[in-house]
Amino acid sequence: MKKMTRLTLLYLAAGLLVSVWVFPVLWAFLTSFKTERDVLAYPPVFFFTPTFANYHEVLFGNASILPNLWSSLVVTCATVVLTLCIAVPAAYALARLRYPFKRASGFYILVTQMLPPVGLVIPYYLALQRLGWLDTYTGLILIYLTFSLPFAIWLLVSYFEDIPFEMEEAALLDRAGSWGAFWHIVLPQVRGGIAVTTVFVFLNAWNEFMFAVLLGGNRVRPITVAMFNFISVEQTQWAKLAAGAMVAMAPVIVLGILAQRHIVKGLTVGAVKGGGRR
Repeated sequence: MKKMTRLTLLYLAAGLLVSVWVFPVLWAFLTSFKTERDVLAYPPVFFFTPTFANYHEVLFGNASILPNLWSSLVVTCATVVLTLCIAVPAAYALARLRYPFKRASGFYILVTQMLPPVGLVIPYYLALQRLGWLDTYTGLILIYLTFSLPFAIWLLVSYFEDIPFEMEEAALLDRAGSWGAFWHIVLPQVRGGIAVTTVFVFLNAWNEFMFAVLLGGNRVRPITVAMFNFISVEQTQWAKLAAGAMVAMAPVIVLGILAQRHIVKGLTVGAVKGGGRR
C-alpha cells in the first residue's frame, strides 16, 4: 500500500508538471481556431465553432509566413549540418588526442559561451556590413555558428570520453586504421549524443530572435521575426498569431518525434556508462 501510494503521488506530481507545460500549448492550439471576437470574449469561450480562416491567412493570405518558414528552415538546417561537421571531429580531438595548448583551446571554447549575446550585436553588424553579408543566408548562418558550435563541442566531448579507448585499440590491431576506427567504431557509439546535439542546435537556431531581427531584413526574415507582423500599435491579432505559432512549432515537434528514441538513449548514456574514466 505504501508503494502504491508513493507511485500514485509520483504520477500525480508528474501529471501536474506536464500539465503546466501542456496548457499554454493547448490554449494556443484552441485559440488558433477561434475568431478574434471569440478570443477577446470575457469570460473565455471554451465552446465555439472552429474556423480554419486563421491558418489560411497565415499560410496563403497577404501576411503569409511560408517564405519566412523557408528562410528559417534554410538557416537552421545549414547551421545544424555545418555545426555537426565541425563539432564532431573537434570534440573527438579534445577527448582523445594530445596536442600542445589543448587545455587553452578547450578553455577558449568555454569562454565563448560566457559572452553576453547582446554585447556582440554591434561587432557582428559591423563585420557583416563590411563583408556585404547583411540580410543574407551566409551572414546569418555564420553568426548562428558562433554560438551553436561551442555548445555542440562541449556537449559531444562527454560522449566521446565515455567510450572505452580499448575499443579503438582493438580496431587498430585489426588494421582498421585511425579513420576506420573512428568511422566504424567510435561514431556509431555516439549516435545518441549526436541526436541530442542535433535537437538542441536546431532548437537554438530555430528559436533565435535577436540576431535574426537585427542582422536579417526583407530577403532573409526567419519565422520568429515574421510573427511580429500580427502585432501592431493598434491591435494584436491573437488568433492569427496563435495559428502562426502552431505552424512554427510543427517542424520542432516532427524532429522531436523522429529523434525521440535516439534522444532518450543519448541522454541516459552517461548515467549507464558512468564517468569512472574521467
